[in-house]
Amino acid sequence: MTRTASLMLQGTGSHVGKSLLVAGLCRAYRNRGLEVRPFKAQNMSNNAAVTESGAEIGRAQALQARAAGVAPSTDMNPVLLKPESETGAQVIVQGKVSGHANARAYHELKPRLMPAVLESFERLSEEADIVLVEGAGSPAEVNLRHGDIANMGFALAAQVPVVLIGDIERGGVIASLIGTAQLLEAEERALIKGCVVNKFRGDPSLFDDAIPVIEQGLGAPCLGVVPYFAKAGLLPAEDAVSLDGAGTSLVPGGARAIRIAVPRLPRIANFDDFDPLRAEADVDLVIVEPGRALPGDADLVLLPGSKSTRADLAELRAQGWDIDIQGHLRRGGSVLGLCGGYQMLGQKITDPDGVEGEAGISEGLGLLDVDTVLSGDKRLEAVSGRELASGEDVHGYEMHMGMTAGPDTVRPMLALAHGQEGACSADGKVSGSYVHGLFAADGFRHAFLSRLAARGRSPLAWEVSVDETLDGLARHLEDALDLDRILEIARAA
Repeated sequence: MTRTASLMLQGTGSHVGKSLLVAGLCRAYRNRGLEVRPFKAQNMSNNAAVTESGAEIGRAQALQARAAGVAPSTDMNPVLLKPESETGAQVIVQGKVSGHANARAYHELKPRLMPAVLESFERLSEEADIVLVEGAGSPAEVNLRHGDIANMGFALAAQVPVVLIGDIERGGVIASLIGTAQLLEAEERALIKGCVVNKFRGDPSLFDDAIPVIEQGLGAPCLGVVPYFAKAGLLPAEDAVSLDGAGTSLVPGGARAIRIAVPRLPRIANFDDFDPLRAEADVDLVIVEPGRALPGDADLVLLPGSKSTRADLAELRAQGWDIDIQGHLRRGGSVLGLCGGYQMLGQKITDPDGVEGEAGISEGLGLLDVDTVLSGDKRLEAVSGRELASGEDVHGYEMHMGMTAGPDTVRPMLALAHGQEGACSADGKVSGSYVHGLFAADGFRHAFLSRLAARGRSPLAWEVSVDETLDGLARHLEDALDLDRILEIARAA
């Protein structure tokens, strides 16, 4: 294989900051003039992005590509698992749906996916000065080691050096780092060339005495202690774990003139749609957990995307949220459904071929006079156009299975290059669209929010803020890590 400089960041567990660190390093090395490419062999997430070629990859890899200053490609995430139930997932290979598998079946499938993983990694290596690889979860899950393509299985096959990431915020970081290494095989431990302690709060000098202990236990140097990066919430998250205990706003202070309620569905997808709203100083966006009623003072109920629309619709009813929505509308509130949420707003959802599981028909919420038929063909396309109500430009992407039609589509929400899209109720209080990413457009976002409450024009320029945050993250890592030494490790591969 091509021996382009490469480095793999593996974690002592999920949500230790691997995705963010890879994004920051992509921007930092790009700022040094290097051609950088991100890579994650296997991702499990319902937060996905559409590439220019009309394929899908994990949202985290799309962000990392942006940090590297390149367009996202399927080679950056050759295997994407999109959970559809507690034990099953849709399997995406090099951007296209390959099939569906439960956990045990996928465990047996993994070894057959390694050729595609290595093929994608090789292609990226040919166009890069350095490839920054993100692991998945923890390499110490010994029960999943057979056929591994996500962590040490890939690192061994591609002979990529590894830096181990520990999250001090969780506690027990010393034991996590050393214990992870001890659970690895000797040939796997030999690939560990350093570690990073992430999310430190307070005085880093208080950790000085721990570093020699970690280095002795790992047999590799500590490459830095990274302070907690407070602006991490301004960047799209990889998976729904980030919604756990999430605040209602990304910015402190401000008078919250507009309240938006989002029911947290079990298979919520593409929830980074909300991020630009949460970044507005006058918006209070509430993620409503199961067991809680939708707030009665909300201005908008936003039904999010879903990987399993019919199952999530059933759960929405089980939580009594359908009744809450009816009361919300009687009080004069508005409802917006995006993608799966749009499908839920209609009269019925028909799945004749069992695309989402058992074939059948689900009664929708009946708030839009449309019907949806699910089919096996997935629409994946970047789109642009304008909102008809305001005339403001919009852009985003479609990522859905099924077609929606009915009388309310004569009042579309958007005019796109391929035609009119979405639907609105006769009174304008209920609307739906298949387009993700709408609220990233500053003009549209302001126009939409202004229909909920009178407001002045916000200074927020969302796309600019994302790049400014990536630049800030890169500077943050330049200060905390020995990037020269990390580059040396990558080049020694």
